[in-house]
Amino acid sequence: MARQPNFLVFMTDQEQGAVVRPGHPCRTPYAERLASEGISFMEAYCPTAHCCPSRATFMTGLYPSRHGVYNNVCTPTAIHFGLNPGVGTFSEALKETGYRLVYVGKWHVSVEENPADRGWEEAMVTAGKEASHHRSIGAWRDVVPSEGPRGRGEIVRPGWGNYRLYEVGEEKEMADRRIIDAALRALRELAGESGPWFLFVGSSGPHDPYIVPERFVRTYDPKEVPLPPSYADTLEDKPRVYKRMREQYWGQLSEEEVREAVAHYWAYCTMMDEMFGEVLEALDRTGQADRTLVLRLSDHGDYVGAHGLFLKGVPAFREVYNIVALLRWPEGIKDPGREVDAFVTLADFAPTFMELAWVHIPEGLTGRSLVPFLRGEEPEDWPDAFFSQFNGVELYYTQRIIRTKEYKYVF
Repeated sequence: MARQPNFLVFMTDQEQGAVVRPGHPCRTPYAERLASEGISFMEAYCPTAHCCPSRATFMTGLYPSRHGVYNNVCTPTAIHFGLNPGVGTFSEALKETGYRLVYVGKWHVSVEENPADRGWEEAMVTAGKEASHHRSIGAWRDVVPSEGPRGRGEIVRPGWGNYRLYEVGEEKEMADRRIIDAALRALRELAGESGPWFLFVGSSGPHDPYIVPERFVRTYDPKEVPLPPSYADTLEDKPRVYKRMREQYWGQLSEEEVREAVAHYWAYCTMMDEMFGEVLEALDRTGQADRTLVLRLSDHGDYVGAHGLFLKGVPAFREVYNIVALLRWPEGIKDPGREVDAFVTLADFAPTFMELAWVHIPEGLTGRSLVPFLRGEEPEDWPDAFFSQFNGVELYYTQRIIRTKEYKYVF
């Protein structure tokens, strides 16, 4: 039996699955390197196009209807503020079997618990118990930006102030710089471990607003950025709420601003990839790269101008449900450089970690272990469809998706 691997998970926030694919104009050389040395899950999906439910699914191996995190836990409109009683996480199981677990970055699973409550050592945590946007409605109004004439790259939201979608920012002031520095310190410390370890690194980017340093922004000329093929979609044959989102909000942007927004998003993804590269190179220096399973994935995607939309939420389009999912493990992957087209969801990673860590996988999980795919196999009974559970963001809107390779049914 192969020895227990180390695990290094790098989860970005709101990174569209397509941006790391071969031929995409967004530059992500470290993701490309990982894909060439491992497996690319081309049909990987989040259960919900929203942070909290998706992250809870990753941690538990369950869908929202089972783990209880239906929407954003950090607002007063949340249905639940954390996981249902009795719901376990893979980290607790790995902790019991002897793994040292270190958590760096975004949590966003619960405002009732932090990673330490689920077996992790906390090197640095954002969006945890003290999440700053867990406010009353009255407190929300106190921090609403002022309304005024629409500026470049801004959306006017009556009653909620103006929202700037993109701009240039200072790298040293970004939370991601602090997150990556904490991850590098954690890796240096873990290099001395004789037993197995698990390092989770959760970035803030490329979540909106797309605030990116100038050195990344200038690598993409907005004039050379094409509008997405579906940009002209009027959404006439879609639910009224889809059309309202486009016309009321994103329709305020000119085509020139849309190109600038896309360029800033790509720049943000390039920055995140460079930071991932720092972590990957630090792992190489530990001498433990061969033993370490590296997973680069996102919690959900972003429309990035597709269908005339940005960010994530209600509209059931591939751009927000299809996620980044690249996996490398030199000691355990057969025929690296492969692409896997089977349907995979965020629920499948918890049982995968458990199996590889020699932990009993509890019955009743939504997800299934991906270990057969690492061996170059595909189980005959693997699901031939993907199912979603969307229960609203800050505002409630219930929606389900059933997707096969040929069809998509939304209801």
